[in-house]
Amino acid sequence: MMAHEIIKRPLITEKTSIQKELFNQVSFEVDRRANRIEIKKAVESIFGVRVAGVKTMQITGKAKRRGRIVGKRRDWKKAIVKLMPGERIDFFEGV
Repeated sequence: MMAHEIIKRPLITEKTSIQKELFNQVSFEVDRRANRIEIKKAVESIFGVRVAGVKTMQITGKAKRRGRIVGKRRDWKKAIVKLMPGERIDFFEGV
């Protein structure tokens, strides 16, 4: 897989903003088939940073209802990437 196929999008929430400031960690939605080594190489090649470690978790989709019809959101994989000291990734540089 190519690096841009592995990393789908960054996750930007209040919790991930706090993790970024305090612990130098960045969260991404990644391909479900990707492992930690592939995620580490993809982040290093796309953003040009050094990665200290990667934690992954499988997120199951929530069950949702619309009247009588019951549906389900999709399952996805989340990766929390810890960067080396002094490294950083800025998603909104000019904002």
